[in-house]
Amino acid sequence: MTTPEHPMHDIADSDPEAHRIAQPASTPEELRAALALIAPDALPTFDAERAAALRQSREQVSAAPMRRFVGQWAVYVAVERHPDRAARLRALEARAAETDDLHEARELAAEIGRILDKACAEAGIDQEQGAA
Repeated sequence: MTTPEHPMHDIADSDPEAHRIAQPASTPEELRAALALIAPDALPTFDAERAAALRQSREQVSAAPMRRFVGQWAVYVAVERHPDRAARLRALEARAAETDDLHEARELAAEIGRILDKACAEAGIDQEQGAA
């Protein structure tokens, strides 16, 4: 018996941290394959941003634009593969865009930061090194 490359999990699983796929390798191909499973609506944006990053890398004779692109999408996949986490992040972002209360805005920003920190860790992004 073989294990699928991207095993699907029951989204209605009672485990609140259940996710739909394992975190893929941080390559454009693996990230695109993961997106096709968990967020197919994001594929046109992914493809357009990938083309732009490739163009910038060639123009600058630098891998930095592609590293940034891969890092950003690896974090996006890390969030989206957890349906509850993704929904919570969207709700927090929507509320943050509406609030005029500074205290609430700080609390929202802190929770958004915690979600993104966890996603960065899962994606293998070393935040101490900063963006490439």
